[in-house]
Formats: sequence, C-alpha cells, structure tokens
Amino acid sequence: MGEEPQMPDKDTKAMMSTEDTPGGKASPNPQDLRRSVFYNIKFFVLCHSLLQLAQLMISGYLKSSISTVEKRFGLSSQTSGLLAAFNEVGNTALIVFVSYFGSRVHRPRLIGYGAVLVALAGLLMSLPHFISEPYHYDRASPVDKPQDFEASLCQTKTLVPAPTPSNSSCSSYMESQHLAVVGIMFTAQTLLGVGSVPIQPFGISYIDDFAHNSNSPLYLGILFAVTMMGPGMAYGLGGLMLRLYVDIDRMPEGGISLNSKDPRWVGAWWLGFLISAGAVALAAVPYFFFPREMPKEKHELRFRRKVLAVSDSLVSKDEESPSEKQDGLVQIAPDLTVIQFIKVFPRVLLRTLRHPIFLLVVLAQVCTSSMVAGMATFLPKFLERQFSVTASYANLLIGGLTIPSAITGIVVGGIVVKRLHLGPMRCGALCLLGALFCLFLSLPLFFMGCPTHQIVGVTHQPRNLTGPELVPACRERCSCPLDDFNPVCDPSTHVEYLTPCQAGCTRRVSQETLDKSQVFYTNCSCVVGGGPVPAGSCDSACSHLVLPFMFLVSLGAALASLTHTPSFMLILRGVKKEDKTLAVGIQFMLLRVLAWMPSPVIHGSAIDTTCVYWAQSCGRRAVCRYYDHDLLRNRFIGLQFFFKTGSLACFALILAILRQQDKEERTQVAVSIPGLQQQQPLVSGPEKKPEEYTA
Repeated sequence: MGEEPQMPDKDTKAMMSTEDTPGGKASPNPQDLRRSVFYNIKFFVLCHSLLQLAQLMISGYLKSSISTVEKRFGLSSQTSGLLAAFNEVGNTALIVFVSYFGSRVHRPRLIGYGAVLVALAGLLMSLPHFISEPYHYDRASPVDKPQDFEASLCQTKTLVPAPTPSNSSCSSYMESQHLAVVGIMFTAQTLLGVGSVPIQPFGISYIDDFAHNSNSPLYLGILFAVTMMGPGMAYGLGGLMLRLYVDIDRMPEGGISLNSKDPRWVGAWWLGFLISAGAVALAAVPYFFFPREMPKEKHELRFRRKVLAVSDSLVSKDEESPSEKQDGLVQIAPDLTVIQFIKVFPRVLLRTLRHPIFLLVVLAQVCTSSMVAGMATFLPKFLERQFSVTASYANLLIGGLTIPSAITGIVVGGIVVKRLHLGPMRCGALCLLGALFCLFLSLPLFFMGCPTHQIVGVTHQPRNLTGPELVPACRERCSCPLDDFNPVCDPSTHVEYLTPCQAGCTRRVSQETLDKSQVFYTNCSCVVGGGPVPAGSCDSACSHLVLPFMFLVSLGAALASLTHTPSFMLILRGVKKEDKTLAVGIQFMLLRVLAWMPSPVIHGSAIDTTCVYWAQSCGRRAVCRYYDHDLLRNRFIGLQFFFKTGSLACFALILAILRQQDKEERTQVAVSIPGLQQQQPLVSGPEKKPEEYTA
C-alpha cells in the first residue's frame, strides 16, 4: 500500500518506553522497527477494519434473530425491543469517560480489552441455549414419544382426563429459569455496549494521530467502507443460521417433523453469536502487540489521488480532523482535570443546544435514527408475519437489499456534498428533498400487505355452535389441550385451526420425500370430506408482494441515508469552531438517548397492541401467536411515517432559518457597501466561515 513509514527520529525513539513495545521488551532498534508489522499504521487500519466489522456483526445479529428469540423464550415484542436497545445503556453511560481519557491511555490495549468484553458478551448471549431444556414445540406430547405424535389429535373425553391448563404444572424452578435466561441476555447486552465504547473512537483517533495528514482520510474511508458491511453480514449470518433447527446439537430421539415454514420452527439463533464472538476474539489479538505510540508516516501514498474520490465521499477533512468528526467525544478537552471537565461541560452543552441549526439538525437525525432503529429491529418479524415468509428469507432480503441501499445512499450523499461544494443552504435543500421523497415512498406501503386469514377460535367462529361454551358440534366429543399450538390448514376453505384436535382429526400421516417430510392429518370431523389437512399455517395469499415491498423500503432507506453527510456538514459549519468537537459528541449522545434506546421499545409496544392471540406460560403472557395483519401494518408503517414526517419538518425549518440568515447577511452587506447591486450566493462551504452561521 505504498511506501513504508520512515524511521522515527531520536525524540520519537526516546518516547517509546519498554511497556509500549510488544511483549514488554526493550525498545527495538531502527532495523527491527522497519520489519515489525505492529509499527505500521496500515496494518493497524487492516486490523481495525476487521474488528469493527466483527463487532457490528455481533451487535446486529440479535436484530436478525429477534422473532426467533421471542418464540424460544416466550418474550413479547416490547421485551425483545428493550433487549435490543439495552446495549446502548452501557455505551451511553461510559462514553463520557472515554471522552475524558482521550489519548492519555494505551489505546490499542484498551481497544483489545473492549473487544474481549464484546466476545464474552457474545458467548453470554448464547448461554441460555445451553442452560435451558430442549425446545418442545408440542408441549403436550408424552416424553416417551416423538414430539407431535398423538398429543394434538382428537381423543374421546371418556378415555382421557379433562384437559387442564399447563399453568398448574408450572414450578418455581421453571419460573426462576425463565427469569435467569432473560437476566443473562440483558446482562450480555449491557456488556456488549460497555465493550464497544473504546473500539471506534480510540481506533479513529489512533489512525489520525500516526497516519500522514494526506493519508488519514483514505485510511478512514477504507475503515468505514469495510465496517459498513457489518450489519449486512449480520443479517446474512442470521439467514443462514435460522435455517438450522435450534437443537441441532441435541436432536430429540425420533427426529422432528417440522420445516422452516412451520410457525413453531425455531432456528439455531445461538450459533450466530458463537461465530461472531469467535471472529471478534480473533480480531482482538493483534491489539495487545501494537505500541502506545508509533512513528508517524512521512510520505503520502502513491495511489492516494486515484482513490481520493471514494475516500472523500466518506470522510471530509476540510475543516476538522476525522477523529473529531466521527466521535467528537474522544478529543474533548484533553488537558482538563476531571473537575474542570465537569464544570465546563454544562456551559458548553447549553450554549450548543441554544443554537437553532444544531438543535433542529439533531432532532431531524433523532427522527431518522428512530425510524432506522425500529426498522432494523422488527422488519424481519414484520415480513415473517405480514407475508408468511421464513425468518431466514426475511433476513436475506434485508441483508441483500436494504443494507446495501443504505450504504449506497450514504456514499452518494458524501460524493454530492464534496464534488458540488455544497454550502449550508444547499445541504439543507438536499436533506429536505431526501426526506420528502422518502416520505412519499412510504405511502404505498400502507396498502401492500396481506389480510389476516381465518383462524377458528381467534378471528373466525364456525356456525355450528352448541351451547354457551361455543364448542363446535364437530369436535364436542374431543378432549383438546387448552394451550397446545400445532396449527393445521384446511386448504379448501383456507381456514386455520390451532391444533388437529380442534379440527376433529384422529389420525396422523407422514409422507417422506427426498428432501423433506410432510405431515398430514386425516379423519377430521370439522373439515369437509374429512381431510387430509397439512400441518402448518395457511400460506399467505399475497406473498408475491414481499419483493415490491422490500424494493420500496430499500429505496426509502437509500434516500434517508442520502441526508447523513449533508446534515453532518450543517452541524460542523453551523457551530463555533471551538465547540465543534463537543457538539459532535453531544450529537452522538442525544442520538443514543433519544433514538436508539427508546425506539425499539416503542416499536415493540406498538406491535404488541396488534396481537389477537397470546400464548400463556406459567400464568403470564408469553409470545404472540397471531397478529391482526392490517392493524400491524398500519401501526408499524405508521410509526415510520410519523418519524419521517418529523424529520421532514425539521429540515424545512432549517432551510427557512438559513434563508432568513442569508437574507439578513445580504441586507447588511448592501447597507455597508453602497452601490452594491448583487451579492455572491451562499454556495461554497469552504469560503464561508463557520462562525457566520451561528445564531
């Protein structure tokens, strides 16, 4: 990647203490430095790109398997949304300490310790699988028979005792086990947030400190380009892992009769955490060998100019260092004591928040981030429920379409700002157009979905009812488990039954084919002709709409991402130069506190309100079995529409304020310079000082 860094001078070699060298050995001589790969900033860029890729993969993997975790452990969407947001708690709580310590610590080692903590959090996330009982998709099945054998069939009431709710068989051990599992996952998410704190900011500042000034934007551009693939790889990994059965390591005797389309199917959600944790652990190893300080690069890379267009679209360095721009909290007041830092922080915070442009840009980004956080967490589940697709296919769609579209939008936005030299006015206009078209694209989504199919006892009541108990006459002789869930579908009427027993079925038939096993139920008294009826839910009547739906979602994601760079430039050019670093840090904190933490909980709570049939476990409400599809679509897309509208309103106000400021400046110049008829329009960012845009 170009020329090797030059040898450090005497002062540089004197700064390298024994503890800063790999393995704690004495400082190496110049020949050793030339050969040591750990004194090469390019190798650090490579290692940090891989580490951030693996770290984003492990933090995004939970979102790809959120619906599977819900089914496995009986969680509501509100609880799973809180779980997904909990890693922001540890991250937000410690980010200020990172801002204070800055470059006073051994940054590579601290990055390594953080990565080890992230890997341990990934292992802890998979622990519930190993301490829990094997997954029983048919809770009523006898222990000495294969699951789903006869337990769900219609049996005469005189031959079996009256069914009792499974709550009576609940023990304090089962309830404590459930609480332990949930507690472990929340603890793991907190540790994941804590471990992630030093990784990005310390890595960015380390690169910026020891790379050549001309090479730093290129290195950071490579870093961000690689790490952007992390979320997409997380969804891709989820798509692969959820094709495998959850208990692949302890398959029940006699096998299983489920396929991935069955609503009771639970994929190997835990396996992805193990793979991601292993990748993070491997990527953490080199950081314990990098020195605290290394020789600064002396020469510009030969091919830098050829790739400058790509790098500058991702990282602009016309007014501030990339380390300040990406995470301003890293470099806040490095010479202040803790007391001085605490004293100066509130004053600068209030001064920054009183700035109208900064406040409105942050509110617009809060709305956009809330939309992204809710979509990233629950879009796979929405696709599963709305279009009856498998969890694996939903993840592959998101990882293959939506994530690349968002990345493309960020890159295009950066290129437009850089190449056209957009000033604040045109940056605001670009943000407004992106938000406006993104809002328009969400309108057709309200009408692209499937109605709730008929489910006996839930959304559809048969006509042949007898007595006040509303038990259909066709199955009044059956003794059906009250809380069993083994759905079957009557293909002739497209009506679904919760169990074969509720359809009055008395026999089970399994048809073996080359690649799978299909289960049918026969002698069904509630089905015209007696069956056979296939196991599993009824297929969706509009599953063909999933691809057009995802196309619109992906296009909207690209347009929303288009506003990322120009909105960032509005902040950098809208506050005082001395407040830029802290302003960016405050921005990141507000986005975490106001968007990434509450948004998954808000979306999960909205989804829970559309549930029409809850499973019960030990007297508590567990996972939702069926949703009202129309209500689910209107509320989920409605929340997205609400946040997009808020973002659009903020950008409109920003543009109005910028126009007013520009008008006032023109008037002042015209008064101060008599005879001036026309002023230069406000289009060039570098020619306009940041102080001129302050309130």
